[in-house]
Amino acid sequence: MKDIIILGIESSCDETSVSVVKNGREVLSNVINSQIDIHKTYGGVVPEIASRCHTEVINQITKEALKQANIGFGDIDAVACTYGPGLVGALLVGVAYAKALSFALNKPLIAVNHIEGHIAANYITHKDLKPPFLCLIISGGHTHLIKVNDYNEFEILGKTRDDAIGEAFDKVARVIGLRISWRSKS
Repeated sequence: MKDIIILGIESSCDETSVSVVKNGREVLSNVINSQIDIHKTYGGVVPEIASRCHTEVINQITKEALKQANIGFGDIDAVACTYGPGLVGALLVGVAYAKALSFALNKPLIAVNHIEGHIAANYITHKDLKPPFLCLIISGGHTHLIKVNDYNEFEILGKTRDDAIGEAFDKVARVIGLRISWRSKS
């Protein structure tokens, strides 16, 4: 059986990430360009700056991911990218790049929901994991309790109505003057 190689692009907020994944569970490379230092000055992510930074690095990050995976563009079977939820401008950079790459390589384009991506990350960490199971997503942008009935069948059991847990933590820390030494990722 032929291995399936997917090039995954994530640009939903302030980090540009490109990964090469084999057969949905083995990460061959994962290259991340963080914008933490850029946004620290503003006390939070500035959407326009995030979008511009994605544009500046996405091509180099992709080339580095391929290099670390020891493959070329011709070895890719499909291109996947986050289409939402997230910052609209940041998402547009990743989606436009993925569409162009998919078209140029004549490979399928796979749109990935950001929340479903969080769920799917469990399959990489726990290679034998199979549905059904419960998944708790706690990040800077989302807080969801999800019942995973099947690989593409989800039931939201609960979620926050306003700020996510990570966002609430960040806001409280700023108000009371805590120095935040970790960074939540959505």
